[in-house]
Amino acid sequence: MITKPDKNKTRQKRHMRVRNKISGNAERPRLNVFRSNKNIYAQVIDDVAGVTLVSASTLDSEVSDANKTDEAKAVGALIAKRAVEKKITDVVFDRGGYLYHGRVQALAEAARENGLKF
Repeated sequence: MITKPDKNKTRQKRHMRVRNKISGNAERPRLNVFRSNKNIYAQVIDDVAGVTLVSASTLDSEVSDANKTDEAKAVGALIAKRAVEKKITDVVFDRGGYLYHGRVQALAEAARENGLKF
C-alpha cells in the first residue's frame, strides 16, 4: 500500500532548505510566518542574537474576527506597524515553507503596504 507523504513534514523540509540560505541579523531581521488551520502568526527575529523583536498573530485583540485572509492582512499590517515603531523597516521574508499564495501572500502584501521592505 502506498502512503501519502505527510504535508507538514514536507513543509518542514522546504523550510529547512530555505533557512539554510537565509538568516536575520540586527540590521535586517527575518520576518517569519507560521500558519495553522485556525490562526496565523508572524515574528520578526534576529537570528544572530536569537531573540524575537516583534510578534503578531490572529490571537491579538487588535485583529478582528473575519475570514482567514482578512485576518492575515490585519496581522501583516499589525506586524509592520509594530516593527516600524521599533525602527525596523528592512526585513528578510521567510514564508516558512508555505507557498506564496493565499494567507501568506495577504500577510506579506499588507506588511509591505504598511512600511516593511522585503
